[in-house]
Amino acid sequence: MVHVASLLVALAVSQSLPPWMSEQSRSEDLSISLVTFSPGDELYSWWGHTALVVEDKRLNHGRLYNFGMFGAADEVAFVKMFAQGRLWFWVADDPIGWTYEMYRRMNRDVRIQELDLTPDEAMNVAKALGSHVLPENRSYLYHHYDDNCSTRPRDILDRAIGGQLVAATSGPGRMSIRQHAARYAEVNPPMSLLLDFLQNDTLDGPTTEKREAFLPDELERQVQALQVKHADGTTRPLVKRQYDWFKAKRAAVPEKAASLWPVVFAVGAALGGLSFWLLRRAQAGAKAARLLLGLSIAAWGMVFGILGTGLFEMALFTNHEVTFHNENLLFVNPVTLMLVPAGIQLARNRPAALARLRWLWTFFTAGAALDIVCKVLPWFDQDNWNVLALFVPVHLALAAAFTVAVRAQVTSAAAANAAPVPQRG
Repeated sequence: MVHVASLLVALAVSQSLPPWMSEQSRSEDLSISLVTFSPGDELYSWWGHTALVVEDKRLNHGRLYNFGMFGAADEVAFVKMFAQGRLWFWVADDPIGWTYEMYRRMNRDVRIQELDLTPDEAMNVAKALGSHVLPENRSYLYHHYDDNCSTRPRDILDRAIGGQLVAATSGPGRMSIRQHAARYAEVNPPMSLLLDFLQNDTLDGPTTEKREAFLPDELERQVQALQVKHADGTTRPLVKRQYDWFKAKRAAVPEKAASLWPVVFAVGAALGGLSFWLLRRAQAGAKAARLLLGLSIAAWGMVFGILGTGLFEMALFTNHEVTFHNENLLFVNPVTLMLVPAGIQLARNRPAALARLRWLWTFFTAGAALDIVCKVLPWFDQDNWNVLALFVPVHLALAAAFTVAVRAQVTSAAAANAAPVPQRG
């Protein structure tokens, strides 16, 4: 009941204009704070969250502006919108204390930076935020790295202080966008590898501090470091006061992501070596080895064929910019689905299966080799070594194994045809 009542209060508050939008507030009474929420447990919350708070100290009224609202009519519609790259977010204004309590219950930091803005700057921020939640303005097409819950507050603050935040963060960033994203995704290595697979080279190479502010933690750090020059010639820190409303008990985000490729390569090498051994046993007449290998190849083709097909469609038919021109399509693509019938044929001991599988694994190996060789060219600068570390050992081992198996099959057939036919006396 308490939760329902809180929701009703939030709805009622959001339906009325705040005093800074109805000319009731005086600019000198307004206080603006940047609030940073640490990462959560769900995938969409791994990178943290940012909000801006406006408070009228005289009228004892405040609201929290949240640029991270999303949803759909149902789960199917949500997945469809995301797959098409057309995920719309909207801005909400919520009760401050209720929001802080919600994040506390999720065991997420609530860190507050009260900003030292002039009265005019504070009013400009408040009016910009109030305008953003109007029905005609509140929705926007979300981009995880360039237009999100952190970049929008950054831009509002930057405009209020005459572009000084962007100017101060125009220098080189500490690491690439992919490396930043990997730091936060490290809580789930398989998902981190999947994100590496799906995203292209726009995440790689040098970046700026400004672009690093897609992460709430980075925006918080930049705001804390900023010294603002005022019209009277004085220079003061943008942050007047910083404190923790709640400190979560969870592991801190690492400053640098651990290297995945050695572990991933070990897994790939083990899978490749096991597959090679199973095929040799199958050639020696072990039925169980043939069944296990055939079904494993079919399962591999199903899983990575679906992923490759999904990536192919996102790269060609959606506005998911981070999937365009993805080098991983050279060796994981819709053709991977052909491993499903070929693997089943091998399990059923069909003679044609060996030649088909040799062609398929050679095709995938050639694609991976082409990707590696082409990395000397400036157009092939995608940092996909973690992905290559998994697929190259598997592709190479199976291409070699089926090449050997086909040669043995051809040799055996030739020997059988050349054998003399026994004569009856």
